[in-house]
Amino acid sequence: MSEVSIIGLDLAKNVFQMRGADGSGTVLFRKKLRRDQVLKYLATQPTCTVAMEACASSHYWGREIGGLGHAVRLIPPDYVKPFVKRQKNDAADAEAICEATQRPTMRFVAVKSEEQQAAAIVFRARDLLVRQRTQTINALRGHLTEFGVVAVQGPSHVDKLVSAIDGHDTGIPELARPILRLLVEQLRSLNEKVALLDRELARRAKEDAEAKRLMTIPGIGPITATALVALAPTAQAFKRGRDFAAWLGLTPLQRSTGGKQKLGEMSRMGERTLRRLLIIGASAAVRWAMRKGSTTDPWLARMLARKPPMLVIVAMARIVWALMARGGTYRAPAAAK
Repeated sequence: MSEVSIIGLDLAKNVFQMRGADGSGTVLFRKKLRRDQVLKYLATQPTCTVAMEACASSHYWGREIGGLGHAVRLIPPDYVKPFVKRQKNDAADAEAICEATQRPTMRFVAVKSEEQQAAAIVFRARDLLVRQRTQTINALRGHLTEFGVVAVQGPSHVDKLVSAIDGHDTGIPELARPILRLLVEQLRSLNEKVALLDRELARRAKEDAEAKRLMTIPGIGPITATALVALAPTAQAFKRGRDFAAWLGLTPLQRSTGGKQKLGEMSRMGERTLRRLLIIGASAAVRWAMRKGSTTDPWLARMLARKPPMLVIVAMARIVWALMARGGTYRAPAAAK
């Protein structure tokens, strides 16, 4: 009997589907296991490749299965989808994972350590709190609009709304004021929590040598620098800066055919948190540099004179990769005489 070479494992909360195949792809077994049976069963299998989709809990299982001596491969779900035949179910997903792993050009995701995942929690928590703060501000704005109280968009103009709630000549019914004050209290609590996380990120940036180097790049602050250190894979995983920019989703969609190149908008296929932070920071630096005489960086000025702003932002993402891969700090090129 052939020896199992690849095991495709479809992750779930309680019931897992497993498919084993030999080196030629011939199916050797199909299993349905409960959560507490997975590691026990894999411990009885000869050393082989265990493949999973890079989804929720996949890094945990990657570490646990790797500890048994197996080679772990995590595949982006979008790369598994083309191998699903007809109907989608857990067993079909396990089969598709097994087949996708055998492709010689398949790309895999590196298994993250516990420290890497722990460092990323602060960004996930901050994103959640910022979204909740935005929802609360929008709720206040919408409710007060019904009584003729409006304010300019943006968190910096919320004070006008709060003042209107406490004022006595704004036309807001007394029945509504206690409920609106609850929303104001919620908003203040969220502001305090976001500020707490911002201080934590600033502390981490001061203590991390790589984050300090990244902050020398225009538009990179403590939040973006610590996010790059925590969320980005090792720079050696990319051959060049353009590969890193493509991983972030800073590359145009292609609809090329018939030898004609047709490029569309940014694909946005990549790490969402890092892409958003880089675009926000780089956009601020670009807008500042576009003001006449406001930039001391000759490279940035020359790029903006020749290229559209979004392309300059992509170029700055490549600078990030260069510093992460080769070390050193950002030094603005000297202006040509």
